Amino acid sequence: MQLTQLLKLVLINITQNKVRTFLTTLGVIVGTATIFLVVAIGKGGEARVNEQYSKLNVGTIIVMGSHRGRIVDPLTKKDAELFLKSENIAQAFPILRGSGNITFNNYSTTGNFIAIQPEFQRSNNLTAQQGRSLDKEDEQKRNKAAVVGAELANTLTDGYPSEIVGQTISINNRRLTVVGIYNRVGDSGSGMSYDDAVFVPYSVGEKFLLGTRANPVINVQATSMDTVQAAISDITNILDETHRAGGADQFRILDAGSRLAAAQESARTMSLLLLAVAVVVLIVSGIGIMNVMFVTVKERTREIGTLKAIGAKKREILGQFLIEAVIISLTGGIIGVAAGFLALPVLSCFELTALPSLSGVLLGLIFSVVTGVFFGFYPAWKAADLSPLEALRYE
Repeated sequence: MQLTQLLKLVLINITQNKVRTFLTTLGVIVGTATIFLVVAIGKGGEARVNEQYSKLNVGTIIVMGSHRGRIVDPLTKKDAELFLKSENIAQAFPILRGSGNITFNNYSTTGNFIAIQPEFQRSNNLTAQQGRSLDKEDEQKRNKAAVVGAELANTLTDGYPSEIVGQTISINNRRLTVVGIYNRVGDSGSGMSYDDAVFVPYSVGEKFLLGTRANPVINVQATSMDTVQAAISDITNILDETHRAGGADQFRILDAGSRLAAAQESARTMSLLLLAVAVVVLIVSGIGIMNVMFVTVKERTREIGTLKAIGAKKREILGQFLIEAVIISLTGGIIGVAAGFLALPVLSCFELTALPSLSGVLLGLIFSVVTGVFFGFYPAWKAADLSPLEALRYE
């Protein structure tokens, strides 16, 4: 029997049983669409994580006091100088952090402020979108200047951030002049959002805002991503030597790169879990294909007997039923992928980021075809194994 004849018989059988074919295909459509969307959501999740950390130097290490108890011997600016002696550390900046009431034009909110040295801005990708950044003169002259994070500027001005540049804000009733607004940078790696904070010169934070409460956190930049762990080891040794009252145990050392890796791993794990659910859906639809194929074999037993009686070989009967299963599953796969693309705008309405990809399309189609072949083989083999006499006598 020629391939064209096989295909003709398959297509006749499929079109003669439209409702049954549709119900069989429906499971494959749902399974394939689910796989496509799961891969798209996974890609979207990874993209959001990468975007969140894109402006964060993954070689950043934050050294701060532990929350487990009182710090006997707190960090100082001298510790930052000692860290710089390590060959694995490129830069180390002491920063001061605090919180309180931040007021602009009679609008008040609770927020954070960070006192920094000017060099800190470049190493942490803090650039001004409006106005200017803090400079050495602000630090040396203790200018009461402030640069506001993009999100906080938006909050204080009710959506009109440009209005705040050049104006006065107060932090815990201490007045400062806003000289600029930073671009968004996302997660800082230290548990505090730079986008929702006010930045002031280190000398101003130390003398004007915090006073005796000025205990710095140290922002360290490793020479490269590969030297981060060595830098952490050097920091630990230095703290053990210089803070004998409590050693390094009274401090937390946070690695921004490991936070990025952990976030990426979480996104991948969620994608795998969702993919497993989609595979279960396809397996269930495959069982449906198998059941329908068995029914088809029963209904067409006499037809099989006739084909064998006129000379059709076992492999030709097997091929006929396998081709039918593959066509049904591949058609379902193509429709499923199309349905997945149509569902993408719906996901965006629920604030789910989904990025379609070639891998998602191929994975969905491969799974659909494999499902059809795997679950269609046994019924096809049973059909091909029937003897002509038994098939012709079947009622």
